[in-house]
Amino acid sequence: MTTTDTPSLITPEFWHRPLQERMADFAALREQGPFLRYELQNQLTGEQEAFYAVTGMREVLELSRRPKEFCSGQGSVSIFDMPEEAREFFGSFIEMDDPRHARQRGIVSRTFTPKQLQGVLDSVETIADEVIDDMCEKGEVDLVQAISQPFPLLIICDMMGIPRSEFDTVLDATNVILGSGDRELLGFAPDEEPPIEAIIGKLFESGLALTTLLNEVAEARRKNPTDDLTSKLIHANEDDDMLAPHELAAFFILLAVAGNDTTRTAISHGVSLLSDNPDQRDIWQRDLDGVTPTAVEEIVRVASPVTFMRRTATLDVEVSGHQISEGDKLIMFYGAANRDPRVFDDPETFDVLRSPNPHVGFGGPGPHFCLGAHLARREVAVMFRKLFERLPDLTTTAAPTPLEAMGPPLVGGIKRLPVSFTPTAPLGR
Repeated sequence: MTTTDTPSLITPEFWHRPLQERMADFAALREQGPFLRYELQNQLTGEQEAFYAVTGMREVLELSRRPKEFCSGQGSVSIFDMPEEAREFFGSFIEMDDPRHARQRGIVSRTFTPKQLQGVLDSVETIADEVIDDMCEKGEVDLVQAISQPFPLLIICDMMGIPRSEFDTVLDATNVILGSGDRELLGFAPDEEPPIEAIIGKLFESGLALTTLLNEVAEARRKNPTDDLTSKLIHANEDDDMLAPHELAAFFILLAVAGNDTTRTAISHGVSLLSDNPDQRDIWQRDLDGVTPTAVEEIVRVASPVTFMRRTATLDVEVSGHQISEGDKLIMFYGAANRDPRVFDDPETFDVLRSPNPHVGFGGPGPHFCLGAHLARREVAVMFRKLFERLPDLTTTAAPTPLEAMGPPLVGGIKRLPVSFTPTAPLGR
């Protein structure tokens, strides 16, 4: 396989730069070959470990389609190996292979269809108006704090039956888990260099906070069922399998973290992209109904909120003419694949009318394709429609501040994004 001497991909500094700069480097890396070998130190063990960066669309599709040869059960959300308990605690069934994966995903899928979630889908517009009402009179805000952060998380909390009084608990915990080691989100001083043990401790504290909260809600629903997703998951039909309590808690962590932060990141990047490309903003604003479907897909393609997923080779196998050995770690970088010129014309251009748009922003084909893709698309579409209608001149006033990740982050989040707009009154006033 091709070995690259470029060190930037594994350094924190690489991920602290603007999206376009990172993608320009990925374009150069992609031309060196589809499998690029890197070595980096595992901070837990102190040992050097190797992985292969996968940057081409063809290869990402191949790995995704072949779960028996490229498994998730040895680790899918971390470049390094983690203990099985930690993997499943934070990753639920995306850290599993069949038949365990099929069982748990099947249980959740019964209650996670558009028909079953119709009430949630309908509430998206109400919650979008709610968060806009809270900031529309100010004229200047941090979009992440005012819109991107609360909007999808409120939807998830309402969907699961989490009381609004516990919103800050969920927000703080999810920020820590997906902060990728950002010292500010972990609660450390900017100049503090916390030991890895302290960071791991913060992660598990946050996971336990979410677990405790969900267990309390589940216990209440066992006694007094309602129409929320938690009730549906613990009151299945007599012949249906159900999630065990620890499985339910792990699913909530997955939903609260991944389902929240991916939509948050797509909205933040989308506003930034539209501010940088006013011609595309004009095209979309002139035809909201016609352009929204393709614009949402283009935001997901260009932003690629989920940075990577890992697969591990279960046997010696060849892909694209390259020999892969059993045990090799393969890191699929979705953003790089989503700008592969072999698939997309003019891939670095943000085009809200792009069609077709066969991106892998929700993962590649196969058993681990994003279960909540339909909800994420709905959320992004509704929020941009509301912003265009209610705050039509909203634009950024400074560049996005990315997460200060310790290395390749699972989600390429934006921490702050200042915006300005003409103040307007909340609805009903």
